[in-house]
Amino acid sequence: MTSASLPSRSGHSWQLILADLALILFLLALSALPAAEAETGKKLVEARALSQEARRPAAFEVAAAQALFRPVAGGPSLAEWLASQPRDPRATLTVFVRHPRNGEAAAWSTARSLAHEAEASGVAVRTVVSAGEEAEVYASLGYDALVLGAGGSRQGGAGQGGAR
Repeated sequence: MTSASLPSRSGHSWQLILADLALILFLLALSALPAAEAETGKKLVEARALSQEARRPAAFEVAAAQALFRPVAGGPSLAEWLASQPRDPRATLTVFVRHPRNGEAAAWSTARSLAHEAEASGVAVRTVVSAGEEAEVYASLGYDALVLGAGGSRQGGAGQGGAR
């Protein structure tokens, strides 16, 4: 046999085997952590790390809008606009209100009134009030999934502690 007919050995196979073994060892150690905590009764993860994880702000997703409403002078009200949109029980209206410094109370009032107007139309509503450079109000109708709370109740609507 000539050397041309032999498969080439690059010498890198030991590195792949070592990487696989390291990954397996890591996964075994990780899976043993809850069992070790249960046996000893001692927490192996620091409470400080857990509390930092719990303090992170809740993230929420907003789907791409199938329709967008902005209140304009002489334009339709939110209820009129919603009446002109196709009805879909899966759709959620998200009211976004941005406010400049010291404008939080007015922003919440605006968000609350728009949310009540939308709820009267029978649409699931979520409100998002946030600080910004200047005041801005708009509503997005999309296929956002509402989070189910304890007992299967829907959360996220106005008056129910919408996203902030």
